[in-house]
Amino acid sequence: MSGVLSNRWLLALAVLAVLLVAQVLLPPYHHTNFARIMVLASFAIGYNIAFGYTGLLSLGHAMFFAAGIYAAGLGAQELGLSMPAALAFGALGGLVLALAVGLIALRTSGVAFLIVTLMFAQAVFLTTLYFNEVTKGDEGFVIAEALRRIEIGGAELKLSDPTVRYNVALALFALCYLASIALLHSPVGRVLVAVRENEQRTRMLGYNTFGYKLLAMVISGTISGLAGAAYALLFAYVGSTFASTQYSIYALLWVLLGGLGTTLGPLIGTGLMSYLVDFASDVTSSYLIVVGVVLVVLVLAFPKGVVGTAIERWGRLRS
Repeated sequence: MSGVLSNRWLLALAVLAVLLVAQVLLPPYHHTNFARIMVLASFAIGYNIAFGYTGLLSLGHAMFFAAGIYAAGLGAQELGLSMPAALAFGALGGLVLALAVGLIALRTSGVAFLIVTLMFAQAVFLTTLYFNEVTKGDEGFVIAEALRRIEIGGAELKLSDPTVRYNVALALFALCYLASIALLHSPVGRVLVAVRENEQRTRMLGYNTFGYKLLAMVISGTISGLAGAAYALLFAYVGSTFASTQYSIYALLWVLLGGLGTTLGPLIGTGLMSYLVDFASDVTSSYLIVVGVVLVVLVLAFPKGVVGTAIERWGRLRS
């Protein structure tokens, strides 16, 4: 077990090193695209903790992502919060919403849980549309460039600068990625996996499964909120679109495509799908058909996701 764990940490450091070096080699478009992928992959990591680790199939995680976006965006634009404070405010927004939703939604399970989270997310989405004077609804608003700055040791870093934006996105992803590995291999993480595999048996062993599922929801919502806050500040846009069901489905697809319950899967799934959508939209206006067909083929070829299937097949080759 310790050997597997050390290998996982070495792989994580190798992945982060590659991402760090990649910024020097990437052309401008892909440089920005990789920054966006790393932020969205952080959101997918949050979703993976709920669904992949704990088995909580949700269709409402966009509300936590949007909570972070609006908390950070409005906090910076209307309250004049500094960038670190706005990021913390976004994470807090995701945490509070996840706690409130979890206390209610976790009284259900299975399909009922999925439906309840979807209803809560839809309520949040409609709220962003209803309070249009504050949120600007579907039109959204752009965060002023003058507000998107971080002062470190007397030096001023502009989040609009591509290099700064990339490295902040990398730091965010590294934090979420390493935290997810640490959580998975901690005693708490093992209980979460036990809840996913057999909640009734875990409860019979004396564990408070409701408390652990609530903890998973809170951690997941906090990470999702932090990712949303980073997205708003790095890309300067806040809008209701991020609260729509579309982004909940995206998170689900990213995790399934990369590998459910794997630590690297969210990054691989997010990157593959982002470039798949980009490529297909360049080829045809009916790009969603192409994306759908390719996703079906990928799921058939990699039934446990790209990373999950690779681990399974590599394990067979080694055995």
